[in-house]
Amino acid sequence: MKWYLKSLGPKKIIEFIALIIFVIFFMGPLLNLAILAFTGNWNYPDMIPREWSLKWWKFVFQQEGVSQSIALSFLIATIVTAVSIVLCVPAAYAFARIRFPLSKFFLFSFLLTHAFPKMGLYVSIAVLFYKLGLMNTLLGVILIHIINVLMYMTWIPTSAFRNVHTAQEESARDVGASPFRVFRSITLPMAMPGIIVASIFTFLNSLDEAQGTFLVGVPNFRTMPVVMYGIISDYPAYAGAVFSIILTAPTIILLLAAQRFVSADVLSSGFQIK
Repeated sequence: MKWYLKSLGPKKIIEFIALIIFVIFFMGPLLNLAILAFTGNWNYPDMIPREWSLKWWKFVFQQEGVSQSIALSFLIATIVTAVSIVLCVPAAYAFARIRFPLSKFFLFSFLLTHAFPKMGLYVSIAVLFYKLGLMNTLLGVILIHIINVLMYMTWIPTSAFRNVHTAQEESARDVGASPFRVFRSITLPMAMPGIIVASIFTFLNSLDEAQGTFLVGVPNFRTMPVVMYGIISDYPAYAGAVFSIILTAPTIILLLAAQRFVSADVLSSGFQIK
């Protein structure tokens, strides 16, 4: 082992140690959550639980409204993602292909929802929603979620459309393809990785949204994150760990399923204004 470490050299050893620290820092909390969620009895100073059990999973799902909140969260996230695609993808195409006055300003304006503390923004929106009768309604919750994801669904697809060379579109037009067919057969498929990345971020962001939902939707609409706050504050940490896994699992599954689309190049290019 010592001979192997010497053969790596100081630089490789430092990189290896840094990787180990990163893995522990990243995986440690997830591992701790997994252990807490499936333990029946784990007291300090025990290194591992004395008893493994599913009782906290049963406890969580026996709480009033938990199953409904999980179903509601996935329903809202699905609707928000679908509506955002319909609204933002055409806008992203326009930003990428059409030069109009103040286009950079309008594109930059989608960043404003993330440039200030969200609660202050949500309070201002809630005042408007109250006047429009949207408080404690499903439409109000969906709108507050859409406002929160506009940046992802506009910036990343805009960059994806810009990366499609116009020469490819013009070649298809030269052989008689209609503008719609060019968009459907050439532009959209080539921009699809960026749109998929934006859609994943939109779905996960909507799934985790708590502040806006709490302000606009409670008491009629309680999603997973909103219910989770009550469980964590009123019940043992084991119950909170179960709910954390329920919230975290979709993130891990979706990112693993779409890992070939999620790359540094796609993400970095998606957050540029040209």
